[in-house]
Amino acid sequence: MIKWRKARQSDGQGGACVEVARFPDAVAVRDSKNPDGPNLLLTPHTFQTILNNLKH
Repeated sequence: MIKWRKARQSDGQGGACVEVARFPDAVAVRDSKNPDGPNLLLTPHTFQTILNNLKH
């Protein structure tokens, strides 16, 4: 079973949120409003790079 998590900053009001799931060699990302829709699969390094860029 895949364990999806919402961001800590999620407002809980059904807003624009993403969910992530960790795997040994990947991080999956999906739209929380469309859990059956497409997922984006990233390497941990790429995911961390995206997070770092979003903080700036």
